[in-house]
Amino acid sequence: MPYKTLLFDLDGTLTDPFDGITRSIQYALEKMDAPVPEAKDLHWCIGPPLWESFEVLLNTGDRSVQDRAVAYYRERYTVSGLYENTLIDGITNLLEALRKAGLDLHVCTSKPHAYAGKIVEHFDMMPHFGKVYGSELSGHRSAKADLIAHILEEERLSAAQTLMIGDRKHDLIGANANGVAGIGVLWGYGSREELEGEGPVLVAAKPSEILQLVQKAA
Repeated sequence: MPYKTLLFDLDGTLTDPFDGITRSIQYALEKMDAPVPEAKDLHWCIGPPLWESFEVLLNTGDRSVQDRAVAYYRERYTVSGLYENTLIDGITNLLEALRKAGLDLHVCTSKPHAYAGKIVEHFDMMPHFGKVYGSELSGHRSAKADLIAHILEEERLSAAQTLMIGDRKHDLIGANANGVAGIGVLWGYGSREELEGEGPVLVAAKPSEILQLVQKAA
């Protein structure tokens, strides 16, 4: 069955947010009087919900402590970190080609939609997307399984005709939980081994490979 709707992760898939996210995490850890790793050692934090990252970085399951860290993170991220970001090469051409092919596109990110929308607008991608879906500031629907389920219901989509595209296993786990096919991308922050472990229909090395798969399925 051909795909009709594509869901795109944001961080690591449409844009590279490394500087903004890692600098904001370092800022939060400093505010929490916790050890501050080098930026290169924080690449694994790009993709999962912030609370999960701070659980590891602060070695605590105490949600109130994690909430404090997230609040500090947002102090910096909402002012400057949001735009310390670059557009992935080839993404604009891919989005244009997919829309010309008649597909519906939405953003599906664990990042709060209030922030995600600003990033999508900043890079002039909004005309390509129907809606930017993300978590709430409270963390509600930050798990991809919950968010994808919400999108399927909200947009009245057929899971069999929907495709989730992301750079981390969390994207593919969320897709699998909802009976949605997944594509893993290698230009982000997940390894090939991480992505292939979740059984995607494709692990793409460059954006054009996504268009080729969709065209073959049509």
